[in-house]
Amino acid sequence: MKNKYLILIASITLSGIGFTPIVTHAQDAQMQFYRPNNKKGINVFETSKMDTIKFTGLKVNIGGGFTLAYQTLKASNTATPVIKTVGTSTGDVNSITPLYNGFNLPMANLIFDVQLADGIRLNLTSYLSARHHEDTWVKGGYLQIDKMPFLHSPLVDGIMKNVTFVVGQSDVDYGDQHFRRSDGGNTIYNPFIENYVMDEFATEIGMHVYYKCQKTGLFAMGGITDGELNAVTIAPTKIDAATGQVNKFPPAFLGKLGYDKQLNPDFRLRISGSFYTVSSANSNTLFGGDRSGSNYFNVMSNPITAAGTTLTQAVDYNAFSGRFNPGFSEENHSFMGNLFLKYQGLEFFGTIENAKGRAITETSNRTAKQYAGDLVYRFPAETEKFWIGYRYDTVNATITGNSSDVTVNRSAASAGWFLTQNIMMKGEYVSQQYKGYDATSLFNGGKFSGLVIQAAISF
Repeated sequence: MKNKYLILIASITLSGIGFTPIVTHAQDAQMQFYRPNNKKGINVFETSKMDTIKFTGLKVNIGGGFTLAYQTLKASNTATPVIKTVGTSTGDVNSITPLYNGFNLPMANLIFDVQLADGIRLNLTSYLSARHHEDTWVKGGYLQIDKMPFLHSPLVDGIMKNVTFVVGQSDVDYGDQHFRRSDGGNTIYNPFIENYVMDEFATEIGMHVYYKCQKTGLFAMGGITDGELNAVTIAPTKIDAATGQVNKFPPAFLGKLGYDKQLNPDFRLRISGSFYTVSSANSNTLFGGDRSGSNYFNVMSNPITAAGTTLTQAVDYNAFSGRFNPGFSEENHSFMGNLFLKYQGLEFFGTIENAKGRAITETSNRTAKQYAGDLVYRFPAETEKFWIGYRYDTVNATITGNSSDVTVNRSAASAGWFLTQNIMMKGEYVSQQYKGYDATSLFNGGKFSGLVIQAAISF
């Protein structure tokens, strides 16, 4: 019934400004060159150039994602107590917030996909409720252009059979992992509860240009963005410690080369390499641009480091708990290789990543490396409604203020069930350890583990 009300509102609104759209449920998938918001969207990376949907007029798909989780995580550390006063509270800033088994904040997304013209689609996504932004926030919006009928050019029509433009504020297409991650209320693509330890995700204003050859399986992408999650028009005043000059905001560049082919009915092979580089930024957030937050709530947090709290309040001031951000806010040069293999119901997804960068107060670059592997088995063969999986993820990095490099290791075992194409349940047991942190760091000897159960609806 709620969907019907949304459809009615969309119809009235668009009709009032001169459109008479056909409004459909998102599961009808009447969009061209489109990734479904349900089980059908699993293991879809770039959208296909297969032109299988005939354009019959403006259409609006109203979709969404809703996720609810229950966690039993417990955390501990061996850090040396450090007594400080923060706001009105005085206490040990290296003490771990005590956790209690319970439900996490439900998260929800609202997704509009609009077929504006033949081969031209608009996407607008909002976070209705998320851990990081509890109020409604617009994630971003972009145009995807797979045809240019307005040019009336046979030459351009031929070129566009292999070319796609994505223009606007969209996900930065660095690496392949972001196609498999959880994004606020939309968790249906992810066979695990949480994303990578070092989570590569941000939305930036810019353009991606794709070349996709359906016959050979080869593809390439080149992109340019503003290098910022939040666009800036105020002239810089901060001095870059490395150059001694006033900071500059040049564009960020990214690219990807790869091969993706269904070699026979049983076996698919995808391999890709990508890069992202920006030499200077106001505040680059490639490793911290998620406005929804982690799916491990309150782990490895301290109860008094939010000003004005008391020692008895476990305030969720850190929306990214369980993740590692190397802090490359000024300069960032990152490279990732991905391998995806699917043989019948058995899947492997691997990642090798090497990143280097710095903050504006640093004079030289630091490094961060990540290695991860997912092994997932989906069954039965006819429907793949169930799965079991295992992920190992390790990050090694140099951080400021620590006497040695640090390492974060995570193991996660999952199992899940698609009740329908749009309804999913999954459970995961996770264990994560922090190594190499100094005794005065909250993360010294840090670890957490436990079970998280999650239910998701996407349409």
